[in-house]
Amino acid sequence: MFRTTPSVGHLTILLSLLLLPLRAIGDDSIPLCEPAPQHKNIYYVALDGHDYKGKGTKVSPWRHIEFAVFKAEDDSLIIVKPGVYDGRVKISKAFKTGITIKSEIPYAAKLTANQRVLALVKNASNIRIEGFEIRHKDAQASPVVVHIDAWGTTNVYGISLVNNIIHDSFNNDLLKINYGAHHILVNCNLFYNQGNSDEHIDINSTSHVSVRHNVFFNDFNASNRDITKKSSSYIVIKDSNDDKDRYHGSTNIDIDGNIFFNWQGSHGHGFILVGEDGKPYFEARNINIVNNLLIGNSDISMRSPFAVKGARDINFSHNTVIGDLPSNAYALRISVEGQNQVPTGILLTHNIFSDPTGTMGAGDYQKLNDFSDTEIGTVDQFSLQNNAVFNGPNSIPHSIIDEINASDDANLIHFNPEIQAPPELISPVFIAEQRKFADGSTSIEQVFRRIISQISQPSNVNKLTVTRSEFSPQSDILGRKRGQQTSVGAIQYSVDK
Repeated sequence: MFRTTPSVGHLTILLSLLLLPLRAIGDDSIPLCEPAPQHKNIYYVALDGHDYKGKGTKVSPWRHIEFAVFKAEDDSLIIVKPGVYDGRVKISKAFKTGITIKSEIPYAAKLTANQRVLALVKNASNIRIEGFEIRHKDAQASPVVVHIDAWGTTNVYGISLVNNIIHDSFNNDLLKINYGAHHILVNCNLFYNQGNSDEHIDINSTSHVSVRHNVFFNDFNASNRDITKKSSSYIVIKDSNDDKDRYHGSTNIDIDGNIFFNWQGSHGHGFILVGEDGKPYFEARNINIVNNLLIGNSDISMRSPFAVKGARDINFSHNTVIGDLPSNAYALRISVEGQNQVPTGILLTHNIFSDPTGTMGAGDYQKLNDFSDTEIGTVDQFSLQNNAVFNGPNSIPHSIIDEINASDDANLIHFNPEIQAPPELISPVFIAEQRKFADGSTSIEQVFRRIISQISQPSNVNKLTVTRSEFSPQSDILGRKRGQQTSVGAIQYSVDK
């Protein structure tokens, strides 16, 4: 076990964290969604437009997004008028400066199909997709809602998905990013209801992917779907195609400042999984999982909120896991599957794990009441530093058959942080007819802030205040700058110094 000396891989993680944008201290004034760029040209798409007779203007729009992209010059904004756009949108055009494809009114332009709804493939580059509702049409759909794919030999990069509602895949993932795509931003989106045995986001053989300030949950009943308990993790990071593209193992992936809740999936999965396919190489490396809020508000059991298989140099830092979370392990599972190499370089630092009900780790399939589910021999180097752990009226669980326990943290913070999830957390599904969300919000950013505002705050922030480590992110889940003295967990409570 190591405690003080970071590996070369962790120095890469540190550099990645230091390159994150600095934000000034503030409240709602700090935007969570990346601001839209200004463009030189403006074009329009509308349901009553015409591709060949239209001119792409406001009074004479084009009919299809694909055609608009084909005709558009670089440095352009394509505005899509409200309505339901039925049929696949496939984009494979490269831009140097970049274009933005934007719903004129947020979420009023709906993209739907019984196949891949939106595909950014081949040589698609420097394209921003903003403000759409995107979903499968019905249960007859073929796989994937949104697909970003370099096909192993082409160059797909500079793709941004910002402020979209991506929901209800009836077949496979909601969003698949794979096979050589790189420099992808997934920011300020709302994800819910993937297909059986699949994910909200599948990050597969990629590099430099940033997933930040998104909301992830499931509510299958709200979409008139059965809860099958067969869906997989909300996010998986892996490499399933060996060396058949430019990356051999996904690398430099940031999962930063997201909200996860309302688990309705398989007991064998959890919110975030790194590595999955039992490959003989490290399927992922240099991964930052920071500032995330994971809420236990479901009675459906999962394996563990975080999990690692066959991956290395994973930084779990400043996350907050709260609530009653039925699971084999309340914090982390590390395992070896198939031909996996033993995971190494696992950091678990400055996190909060708080189950006020005292049922930490007590899942439906539980043998022992675990903090982690990490059998002897399934992890190499790991470190626990300055984590806050609370298990209600009961002691913190300890397992003699697991390699990692909370007691491995020499600076363990053991007291009631008084941070609790809302007693009733409304699933913010989108109500298209009203153009708002079920919790009353009118934007994804409002959904995000509303959930955080419902999290109870500690009365004694000093006990949750520690010296910032070299692996701490520069800001918290709301973009507020962390000082040298910082709060553990995703939310910055202490005064900046």
